[in-house]
Amino acid sequence: HEQSKSNTILPPMLPLYIAGAVLFLVYLLFLRPRRGGKNAPPLVLSSPVGPLAMALEFGKGPIKMVQRCYEAYGSVFTIPLGPKRMTMLIGPEAQELFCKASDDVLSQDAVYSFMTAVFGPGVVYDATRKNRQTQFQAVTQGLRVTSLKSYVSKIEKETRQYFKEHFTGDEGEIDLFAALSELTILTASRTLHGDDVREQLFKKVAALYHDLDQGLTPLTVFWPNAPTKEHRRRDKARAEMVKLFGKVIAERRENPGKTDGLDLLENFMTMKYKDGTNVTTEQITGLLIALLFAGQHTSCITSTWTSLFIANDPSIMKRINAEQDKVMSKRDAALTYDDISEMQLLHDSMRESLRLCPPLILLIRLAMVDIPIKTKEGNNYVIPKGDMVAVSPSVGMRLPDVFEDPDKFDPDRFGEGREEHKIPYAYLGFGGGMHSCMGQNFAFVQVKTILSILFREFEIEAVADKMPEIDDEAMVVGPKGNCRVKYKRRKI
Repeated sequence: HEQSKSNTILPPMLPLYIAGAVLFLVYLLFLRPRRGGKNAPPLVLSSPVGPLAMALEFGKGPIKMVQRCYEAYGSVFTIPLGPKRMTMLIGPEAQELFCKASDDVLSQDAVYSFMTAVFGPGVVYDATRKNRQTQFQAVTQGLRVTSLKSYVSKIEKETRQYFKEHFTGDEGEIDLFAALSELTILTASRTLHGDDVREQLFKKVAALYHDLDQGLTPLTVFWPNAPTKEHRRRDKARAEMVKLFGKVIAERRENPGKTDGLDLLENFMTMKYKDGTNVTTEQITGLLIALLFAGQHTSCITSTWTSLFIANDPSIMKRINAEQDKVMSKRDAALTYDDISEMQLLHDSMRESLRLCPPLILLIRLAMVDIPIKTKEGNNYVIPKGDMVAVSPSVGMRLPDVFEDPDKFDPDRFGEGREEHKIPYAYLGFGGGMHSCMGQNFAFVQVKTILSILFREFEIEAVADKMPEIDDEAMVVGPKGNCRVKYKRRKI
C-alpha cells in the first residue's frame, strides 16, 4: 500500500511548472503586444479540440481548421501557432494582396530559408536578389518552348520503356501512385539532367535524392540543422551529389558536343551572374536539387489524382479516349509538342485535379511591414509586421461563390462560356503573382505526355470504389489510401 501511494505522489514543483506553462500560453495568446492594435485581423482564440488548442488543431488538420475559421471569421483572420501568428487570406479578393505584393512587403526568403540546408548555400532563397534573378532567368530560358518540344520524345521514350517493364502481360494490377512516382523522376532526369546522367548515373542520383528528400521533415522547418539521422544523411547526400555533378560538368566541358545542349544542366553550366562571376558547381547542383524538389512530388501527385479522377468518371474517360483518338491517328504514333497542345480535355482535367487536390495546401510569406487590407466583407484591417501571411489553395479553390459545385470533378469549368479560373486570383493551382511556378509549362508537358500514352495503351479501372483521401498531414499533400488500378492492354 505504501509503495502504491508513493508512486502516485506528484513532484512538488510540478504544479508550479503547469501554472507557469499556462501563464506563458495566456501571455502568448492574450497579453503579448501585437502590432496593428484594434485594426489587426481577428485572432482565433477557440478550438473544438480543446481550450486554447489552436496549434494542436492546426497540426491535426490544417485544411479543416482554415475552412472552419473562414466560415466563422471571414476572409482574413489570424491563427496563433505558439510564438508565431499566421494571418490567412482566403478568397480572390484577399488573395490578390498575396499575389501582387513584392518581396519587400511579403518575403518568401524569410519563410523558406530552412531549404538552404537541402539546396546548399547561394541557391534560391539563400542567394542575393540579383543572383536569384539570374538563376530564375536560367530556369525560364531552359524551359522555353524549343526545349519543351525536344522533351516530348524523351518523356515518351521513358514512359513506353517503363510501361513495357512494369505493366506486364495483357492485363494486371498496379499501384498507380508508386508507378507514377518512379516514372516522374525518370522523365525528369532524362530531360533536366541530360541523357548522360540518366543512362549512366540515374540509380546513384535517385538514391541520393531519396536521402535528400527524407532529410526534409517537419523539424527541418524549425531547426534545419538539428543533429538527427535524417539530417546527417541529407548533408552527406548533398555533398555526394556535388561530387557527382562536378564530374559530369568536367566531362561535358572536355567534350562540348557530348549532349544536345537542351537539358537544364547544360543551361546552368553557361550561366554567369551580373557581376561577371561564374556559377559554382555546388550552386549548379543546388539548382538541380531545387528543380527536382519543386517538380517530383507535385507532378507525380497531380498525374495520380488526374488519372484516378478520370478513371472514376466513365463519361469523362469516354471523352478522354475520344480526344486521344482524334488527336492521334494511330495508337502507337509518336507524340509531338503540337499533339500535346491539342489535348484540351486532358489539360483541363489536370487543372481540375490541381484545383481539387493541390499538392501545396499553404503558401506562406512573412510580413515585412504593416499591411493594410480591405476584405470582401467590408472590414479594414492592418496585417502586423512580423506575422506569417498565407493563402490556402485547398480552401480558396473550393469556395462555392467562386467555383460552381466546388467539390465536383468538372474539367468543363475551364471551358469556353464558363472559364471560372479567369476570375482574378481565384485559381492557385500553380501559385500566383510574381512567385507563381516557373515550371508549370514543363509540368503540363510531362504529365500530359505520360497520361496520353497511359490512356492510349491501357483501359484503366480503379480497384477501390471511392477516391483516396487527401493526406493533409504530409509535407507535400498527396493521396492517402488505395491507389491501385486494374489495367488491360488495348487492342490495336
